[in-house]
Amino acid sequence: MYYNQSCAAKGAQHGSRHQHQLYRSMQRAAVNVYKTGSSYEMLVFAPGRIKENFHLDVKGNELKVSYSPPEGFPRPDWVLREYSRGGFERVFALEPGIDAQNISAKYEDGVLQVSLPIIPGKEAQEIKIS
Repeated sequence: MYYNQSCAAKGAQHGSRHQHQLYRSMQRAAVNVYKTGSSYEMLVFAPGRIKENFHLDVKGNELKVSYSPPEGFPRPDWVLREYSRGGFERVFALEPGIDAQNISAKYEDGVLQVSLPIIPGKEAQEIKIS
């Protein structure tokens, strides 16, 4: 599974304040991925979000994980702001051995956990090059 950064600021208007805010908020969801014997587990760190506003979409060999805040989402006059609760989009390339039909997710304690099951016998082969 690989991160595709080319989509990170998709839709941003170049040279505007809006672009900077959109780009910054789209980069705010840190992701860690680890592999178990039967799946990849992706942890998307996204505190303060609403579970129903997360979106996971698979198209071809890409998984898009995104979040859109609801209309009217409060925007306080921040004195100090170190993380965003705004929207984001992350795109990952899926290996052929991922069972895309059975990807599942849950949001708990500010972390979206996405489980990407591996099709038995379809794991990526490691090739050593000398």
